[in-house]
Amino acid sequence: MEIHIDAIKRDLQNVVNALGDESVADQWRRLADAVEPALRLRVIDLLTEAALTLNNQLESGHVEVRLAGRDPELVFVDEPASPEEPPAPGDDLSARITLRLPEGLKASLEVVASREGVSTNAWIVRALARALEPRAARRSSNRLQGFARS
Repeated sequence: MEIHIDAIKRDLQNVVNALGDESVADQWRRLADAVEPALRLRVIDLLTEAALTLNNQLESGHVEVRLAGRDPELVFVDEPASPEEPPAPGDDLSARITLRLPEGLKASLEVVASREGVSTNAWIVRALARALEPRAARRSSNRLQGFARS
C-alpha cells in the first residue's frame, strides 16, 4: 500500500509544482502528510468492499482483509462447505414467517451465511436459536474481527 500512497502523493505534488510557487508546494506537503492516514483507511475500505464482492462469488471459503504491519493484504481462508445441520427431533421446520429487512442487512446476512456454507434461512434460524439460549449456555468464539487504524 505504501507504494500506491507515495505514487498518489507524487502525482499530486507534480500538479502542485506546475501550478504554484514554493510556498504552495510547501503547503501541499503539509496537507499531504495530514491526509495520509485518511487515505490509508479509504484504501482499506476499498479492499474490504472487494473482499465482500469476492465472498459473494465463492462457493466455499472466504476472503479476509488482514493487516501486516501497516500494509493490508487480501487472504483467502479455505473453509470446506459443511452440510446443513438436520433439524432436531420434534423440529419440523414447517412454521413460516414473512420478514421485511433493509436491503443492506439482507445482503450482509447473505454474505455471512455464504461464508459459513449454509443458507440464509439456516443462518437466521441458528442465530435466533442462539439468541434465545440462556446467557450462561452461549458459546463464545475465539475469533477476533475488525480493523486497525494506523
